[in-house]
Amino acid sequence: MNVRIIRSPARKKTVHAKIDDGTLMVHLPLGLHPEMEEELVGRMKQKIENRQLKTAINKEERLKRRFDHLNNKYFKGKLKAASIEFVTNQNRRNGSCTPDNRTIRISHKLRDVPDWVLDYVIMHEITHLVHPDHSKAFWEKVSEYKYSERARGFLIAKGMDDGVSNNEGDL
Repeated sequence: MNVRIIRSPARKKTVHAKIDDGTLMVHLPLGLHPEMEEELVGRMKQKIENRQLKTAINKEERLKRRFDHLNNKYFKGKLKAASIEFVTNQNRRNGSCTPDNRTIRISHKLRDVPDWVLDYVIMHEITHLVHPDHSKAFWEKVSEYKYSERARGFLIAKGMDDGVSNNEGDL
């Protein structure tokens, strides 16, 4: 990605970045130390790249199709999610669910895992729509997915799961 830096004496603290005709335009305060400038440009570039990646990987609606399949098979199609999407800002967890607003987020790091692993993570998160905890009932429901243990082992082997027992922690 081409980067064009625009230094402005009018800017005191803020940094702004946007894509213009394929070039990343970064507006910076005048007089920044070169190391700080390099760090800010790198951060802005990463932010834009993450936004583009998130848009691209969510266009296919792969997660929506997987959600619908699991919802029909394990919950008789009764669950509703306001959204389910890949996100680029989840680096410690594979997925998260906010039952109150019915949103599910899946780390972009999982976009290339086999479907049976992705399905396990989705199953884990959609089960939170019914059980917003990690209770025994929660884990019993998640374990109905026949590849639960195998998928968990896959994630542990890839360093994407810490191997915490099925009674605590989140994906």
